Amino acid sequence: MHTQTTAPVVIDRREGPYGEVVLRRHGALLQIIANGCFLMDTSDGRSERLLVDAAYDALDGRPRPGLLIGGLGVGFSLAHAAADPRWGRITVVEREQAVIDWHSAGADAPFAELSGRALADPRTEILHTDLLAHLSGADSAAGPARTYDALCLDIDNGPDWTVTEGNNSLYSPAGLVACQARLNPGGVLAVWSAKPSSAFDDALRNAGFQSVRTEEIAVARGVPDVVHLGVRAA
Repeated sequence: MHTQTTAPVVIDRREGPYGEVVLRRHGALLQIIANGCFLMDTSDGRSERLLVDAAYDALDGRPRPGLLIGGLGVGFSLAHAAADPRWGRITVVEREQAVIDWHSAGADAPFAELSGRALADPRTEILHTDLLAHLSGADSAAGPARTYDALCLDIDNGPDWTVTEGNNSLYSPAGLVACQARLNPGGVLAVWSAKPSSAFDDALRNAGFQSVRTEEIAVARGVPDVVHLGVRAA
């Protein structure tokens, strides 16, 4: 097994409205750190791709479904969705301007190789706004409140391990009601997590989601990454 021996090198560090966000390079990997908490890197991407595929597979075969991706991250979910012609409009909500810049600042952007083609896809739009505000309709980034066929959310390390305290409300009963309101009938909510959460599965059921299930993907060490899935009633 290859082991990283070099120390991480900071490429960019910014202080934003939600705290510090850092992009660093560790050997061949790019890593995003928020307020000292490791979020993600470019080492794999299987679970981020599963997030998108599992949401599509849980749909009812409707043509060109509209997709909302919560969290741009390193771009794995966006790139995978844009590579699939079955998706319709692909909207990405990202609250950190730094993360958007790391993707969109031209050919020299750190993540350009990963996401450049997806950003050039006419189906793709990036909204610089807070996901919770967007879901609740409290922002105006996208104009009048719109609905989607699938919500693929990856803004935390999971429902039990949030990046900022305010994100807890996303996984609360009120937050799940807001997700339902943004889903078309029969639409799918998919939430990425670094570990399974039976309590969150129960919360989805209590909020009225149907066909609640968890898909796992093995990781090199520890518990598997998972995608929690629920379907809004038709």
